[in-house]
Amino acid sequence: MKSAVIVFPGSNCDRDAHDALARVTGQAPAMVWHKDGTIPPGTDLVMVPGGFSYGDYLRCGAMAANSPVVEQLVAHAQRGGYVLGICNGFQILCETGLLPGALMRNASLHFVCRPQTLTIESTNTAFTSAYAGTPTVSFPIAHHEGNYFASDETLDEIESEGRIAFRYASGENPNGAARDIAGILSENGRVLGMMPHPERAVGGHEGGNDGLGVFESLMSAA
Repeated sequence: MKSAVIVFPGSNCDRDAHDALARVTGQAPAMVWHKDGTIPPGTDLVMVPGGFSYGDYLRCGAMAANSPVVEQLVAHAQRGGYVLGICNGFQILCETGLLPGALMRNASLHFVCRPQTLTIESTNTAFTSAYAGTPTVSFPIAHHEGNYFASDETLDEIESEGRIAFRYASGENPNGAARDIAGILSENGRVLGMMPHPERAVGGHEGGNDGLGVFESLMSAA
Protein backbone atom coordinates (compact mmCIF):
# COMPACT_ATOMS: atom_id res chain seq x y z
CA MET A 1 0.00 0.00 0.00
CA LYS A 2 1.41 3.36 -1.05
CA SER A 3 0.65 6.08 1.49
CA ALA A 4 1.22 9.76 2.21
CA VAL A 5 0.90 12.02 5.25
CA ILE A 6 0.00 15.69 4.87
CA VAL A 7 1.93 17.99 7.20
CA PHE A 8 0.53 21.39 8.19
CA PRO A 9 2.16 24.05 10.37
CA GLY A 10 1.14 22.93 13.84
CA SER A 11 0.77 19.22 13.03
CA ASN A 12 2.23 17.20 15.88
CA CYS A 13 1.09 13.65 15.12
CA ASP A 14 2.68 13.40 11.68
CA ARG A 15 5.61 11.38 13.07
CA ASP A 16 3.22 8.96 14.78
CA ALA A 17 1.37 8.59 11.48
CA HIS A 18 4.64 8.03 9.61
CA ASP A 19 5.82 5.36 12.05
CA ALA A 20 2.49 3.51 12.11
CA LEU A 21 2.30 3.36 8.32
CA ALA A 22 5.94 2.35 7.96
CA ARG A 23 5.46 -0.40 10.55
CA VAL A 24 2.39 -1.93 8.90
CA THR A 25 3.13 -1.39 5.20
CA GLY A 26 6.88 -1.96 5.32
CA GLN A 27 7.58 1.29 3.50
CA ALA A 28 7.74 4.87 4.68
CA PRO A 29 4.91 7.15 3.57
CA ALA A 30 5.55 10.30 1.56
CA MET A 31 5.55 13.32 3.87
CA VAL A 32 3.70 16.04 1.97
CA TRP A 33 4.17 19.65 3.09
CA HIS A 34 0.83 21.43 2.83
CA LYS A 35 1.99 24.45 0.86
CA ASP A 36 4.15 23.16 -1.93
CA GLY A 37 4.01 19.36 -1.65
CA THR A 38 2.33 16.99 -4.07
CA ILE A 39 0.47 13.81 -3.29
CA PRO A 40 2.45 11.23 -5.32
CA PRO A 41 0.65 9.51 -8.19
CA GLY A 42 -0.57 6.05 -7.31
CA THR A 43 -1.07 6.84 -3.62
CA ASP A 44 -3.64 4.52 -2.04
CA LEU A 45 -4.04 6.21 1.36
CA VAL A 46 -3.62 9.80 2.48
CA MET A 47 -3.48 10.44 6.22
CA VAL A 48 -4.36 13.83 7.69
CA PRO A 49 -2.77 13.75 11.15
CA GLY A 50 -3.62 15.31 14.47
CA GLY A 51 -2.22 18.45 16.01
CA PHE A 52 -3.11 22.13 16.01
CA SER A 53 -2.91 23.19 12.38
CA TYR A 54 -2.42 26.96 12.13
CA GLY A 55 -2.75 27.15 15.91
CA ASP A 56 -6.48 26.29 15.66
CA TYR A 57 -7.21 29.91 14.70
CA LEU A 58 -10.74 30.75 13.51
CA ARG A 59 -12.03 27.18 13.97
CA CYS A 60 -10.05 23.98 14.33
CA GLY A 61 -9.09 22.87 10.83
CA ALA A 62 -10.65 25.86 9.08
CA MET A 63 -7.43 27.42 7.82
CA ALA A 64 -5.88 24.07 6.92
CA ALA A 65 -8.97 23.28 4.83
CA ASN A 66 -8.02 26.19 2.57
CA SER A 67 -4.39 25.14 2.17
CA PRO A 68 -3.09 24.49 -1.39
CA VAL A 69 -2.72 20.73 -0.89
CA VAL A 70 -6.38 20.28 -0.01
CA GLU A 71 -7.41 20.49 -3.66
CA GLN A 72 -5.26 17.42 -4.27
CA LEU A 73 -6.69 15.71 -1.19
CA VAL A 74 -10.26 16.27 -2.37
CA ALA A 75 -9.38 15.02 -5.87
CA HIS A 76 -7.78 11.91 -4.34
CA ALA A 77 -10.96 11.21 -2.34
CA GLN A 78 -13.25 11.89 -5.29
CA ARG A 79 -11.47 9.35 -7.47
CA GLY A 80 -11.87 6.69 -4.79
CA GLY A 81 -8.63 6.94 -2.83
CA TYR A 82 -8.63 6.21 0.89
CA VAL A 83 -8.35 9.07 3.39
CA LEU A 84 -7.88 8.78 7.15
CA GLY A 85 -8.24 11.94 9.22
CA ILE A 86 -7.41 11.66 12.91
CA CYS A 87 -8.26 14.27 15.58
CA ASN A 88 -7.31 17.58 13.93
CA GLY A 89 -7.41 15.63 10.66
CA PHE A 90 -11.07 14.78 11.35
CA GLN A 91 -11.76 18.47 11.95
CA ILE A 92 -10.06 19.34 8.66
CA LEU A 93 -12.08 16.75 6.72
CA CYS A 94 -15.31 18.23 8.09
CA GLU A 95 -14.16 21.72 7.13
CA THR A 96 -13.43 20.57 3.56
CA GLY A 97 -16.88 19.01 3.23
CA LEU A 98 -15.47 15.52 2.70
CA LEU A 99 -17.35 14.54 5.86
CA PRO A 100 -20.55 16.02 7.31
CA GLY A 101 -20.92 17.80 10.61
CA ALA A 102 -18.46 19.70 12.77
CA LEU A 103 -16.31 19.23 15.87
CA MET A 104 -17.12 21.60 18.70
CA ARG A 105 -15.49 22.28 22.05
CA ASN A 106 -15.76 19.43 24.55
CA ALA A 107 -18.88 19.66 26.68
CA SER A 108 -16.72 19.82 29.81
CA LEU A 109 -14.71 22.72 28.30
CA HIS A 110 -11.59 20.79 29.32
CA PHE A 111 -8.88 19.10 27.28
CA VAL A 112 -9.17 15.31 27.64
CA CYS A 113 -6.20 12.94 27.40
CA ARG A 114 -6.63 9.29 28.34
CA PRO A 115 -7.12 5.77 27.01
CA GLN A 116 -10.65 5.46 25.62
CA THR A 117 -12.81 2.39 25.08
CA LEU A 118 -14.61 2.35 21.73
CA THR A 119 -17.23 0.08 20.24
CA ILE A 120 -16.75 -1.01 16.65
CA GLU A 121 -20.07 -0.42 14.93
CA SER A 122 -19.31 -2.44 11.81
CA THR A 123 -16.46 -4.57 10.54
CA ASN A 124 -17.78 -4.32 7.00
CA THR A 125 -15.61 -1.31 6.16
CA ALA A 126 -12.17 -0.74 4.66
CA PHE A 127 -10.97 0.60 8.03
CA THR A 128 -12.38 -2.01 10.42
CA SER A 129 -12.45 -5.40 8.67
CA ALA A 130 -9.54 -6.69 10.77
CA TYR A 131 -11.65 -6.28 13.93
CA ALA A 132 -14.08 -9.08 13.09
CA GLY A 133 -14.99 -10.74 16.39
CA THR A 134 -13.59 -7.81 18.40
CA PRO A 135 -16.47 -5.72 19.78
CA THR A 136 -14.38 -3.09 21.58
CA VAL A 137 -10.93 -1.53 21.36
CA SER A 138 -8.95 1.02 23.36
CA PHE A 139 -7.27 3.97 21.65
CA PRO A 140 -5.70 7.07 23.21
CA ILE A 141 -7.59 10.34 22.93
CA ALA A 142 -6.19 13.86 23.31
CA HIS A 143 -8.40 16.75 22.25
CA HIS A 144 -10.22 19.88 23.30
CA GLU A 145 -12.68 20.10 20.37
CA GLY A 146 -13.94 16.57 19.85
CA ASN A 147 -17.65 17.10 20.42
CA TYR A 148 -19.16 15.85 17.13
CA PHE A 149 -22.23 17.81 16.05
CA ALA A 150 -24.58 17.47 13.09
CA SER A 151 -28.25 18.11 12.42
CA ASP A 152 -30.72 15.39 13.43
CA GLU A 153 -31.37 14.78 9.73
CA THR A 154 -27.67 14.22 9.06
CA LEU A 155 -27.28 12.01 12.12
CA ASP A 156 -30.26 9.89 11.06
CA GLU A 157 -28.77 9.61 7.58
CA ILE A 158 -25.33 8.42 8.66
CA GLU A 159 -26.94 6.04 11.16
CA SER A 160 -29.25 4.49 8.56
CA GLU A 161 -26.42 4.18 6.03
CA GLY A 162 -24.12 2.43 8.50
CA ARG A 163 -21.53 5.20 8.34
CA ILE A 164 -20.70 5.37 12.04
CA ALA A 165 -17.48 3.40 12.35
CA PHE A 166 -16.68 3.92 16.04
CA ARG A 167 -18.60 5.07 19.10
CA TYR A 168 -17.46 5.86 22.60
CA ALA A 169 -18.42 2.99 24.88
CA SER A 170 -21.68 3.39 26.76
CA GLY A 171 -21.32 5.80 29.64
CA GLU A 172 -17.80 6.84 28.58
CA ASN A 173 -18.46 9.71 26.18
CA PRO A 174 -15.51 12.07 26.87
CA ASN A 175 -16.68 15.15 25.00
CA GLY A 176 -20.47 15.20 24.59
CA ALA A 177 -20.42 14.02 20.97
CA ALA A 178 -23.86 13.40 19.49
CA ARG A 179 -24.90 9.76 19.75
CA ASP A 180 -21.48 8.91 21.22
CA ILE A 181 -19.91 9.25 17.76
CA ALA A 182 -16.13 8.82 17.67
CA GLY A 183 -15.63 8.23 13.95
CA ILE A 184 -17.67 8.49 10.74
CA LEU A 185 -17.35 7.42 7.11
CA SER A 186 -18.02 9.21 3.85
CA GLU A 187 -20.86 8.10 1.58
CA ASN A 188 -18.53 5.85 -0.44
CA GLY A 189 -16.90 4.43 2.70
CA ARG A 190 -13.40 5.45 1.65
CA VAL A 191 -12.93 8.46 3.94
CA LEU A 192 -12.83 8.01 7.71
CA GLY A 193 -12.60 10.79 10.26
CA MET A 194 -12.13 9.93 13.93
CA MET A 195 -11.07 11.70 17.11
CA PRO A 196 -9.23 8.79 18.86
CA HIS A 197 -5.65 7.98 17.82
CA PRO A 198 -5.11 4.46 16.42
CA GLU A 199 -1.64 5.51 15.21
CA ARG A 200 -0.64 5.85 18.86
CA ALA A 201 -1.70 2.28 19.59
CA VAL A 202 0.39 0.15 17.25
CA GLY A 203 3.59 -0.67 19.15
CA GLY A 204 2.30 -2.16 22.37
CA HIS A 205 4.18 0.33 24.56
CA GLU A 206 2.59 3.73 23.96
CA GLY A 207 -1.14 2.96 23.90
CA GLY A 208 -1.36 -0.79 23.39
CA ASN A 209 -1.71 -2.30 19.93
CA ASP A 210 -5.45 -2.12 19.22
CA GLY A 211 -4.81 0.51 16.56
CA LEU A 212 -3.05 -1.95 14.28
CA GLY A 213 -6.40 -3.19 13.03
CA VAL A 214 -7.19 0.10 11.29
CA PHE A 215 -4.02 -0.07 9.23
CA GLU A 216 -4.22 -3.82 8.64
CA SER A 217 -7.79 -3.33 7.38
CA LEU A 218 -6.58 -0.68 4.95
CA MET A 219 -3.79 -2.96 3.75
CA SER A 220 -6.36 -5.63 2.91
CA ALA A 221 -8.67 -3.13 1.21
CA ALA A 222 -5.90 -1.59 -0.87
